[in-house]
Amino acid sequence: MEEPVNTYRSDFRCDGRQHCSQMTSRAEAEFFTRNCPNTKMDGDRDGIPCENDSRF
Repeated sequence: MEEPVNTYRSDFRCDGRQHCSQMTSRAEAEFFTRNCPNTKMDGDRDGIPCENDSRF
């Protein structure tokens, strides 16, 4: 019996960054807020990080 293949893939890694200004994309910010500790990118806690960052 074959093992199931994990289809989730991410090029992002938790590396201590916490702020929107340190992110290079909205996808990266979303990864960090979901998977990394102590992020400060969703001030209103609505699940949308960096919503006021005009770069994204």
